[in-house]
Amino acid sequence: MHVLADGLPIGCKVKGVLMSDQQDKKPDNDVQLAGKIKDSARQIWLAGLGAYTKAEEDAGRFFERLVNEGEELESKTRGVVGKHVKSVEHRVEDVRGRATGTWDKLEHLFDERVSGALRRLGIHRREEIESLEHRIEALEQELRELKKSVPQTTAKSPKKPPQ
Repeated sequence: MHVLADGLPIGCKVKGVLMSDQQDKKPDNDVQLAGKIKDSARQIWLAGLGAYTKAEEDAGRFFERLVNEGEELESKTRGVVGKHVKSVEHRVEDVRGRATGTWDKLEHLFDERVSGALRRLGIHRREEIESLEHRIEALEQELRELKKSVPQTTAKSPKKPPQ
């Protein structure tokens, strides 16, 4: 295949004009050919710009369509997801309630066993000690009141009982 100096093969059509060896050699045809090549390059450039613009427009519409479809899907699934979330929350509350009840029972049983072991060892509970402290305070108060009500005698030597 023969190639011209501008890189186009011989026999190639540019805007309907067949290039041949004979047309190549004429100077008038060179100017004409250059103009046609320039026009073709410009058309290719414009086609590229048009394709870019079209792609940009389509991308914008495509994005908007994706957003609309996403909103529709969200509204459809929101109700379903809400139901599942409420169901899970209800189950969690149920399990939490049972677990709390079990822990409370376990804590009560542990307290009873420890209290029993301490009683067997002779160690009193805090409540028992506090109760005894209150009783002692009350008795001390009574004793103070009794001392106030009894007249105090002077510090004389004790009398000898009559014989």
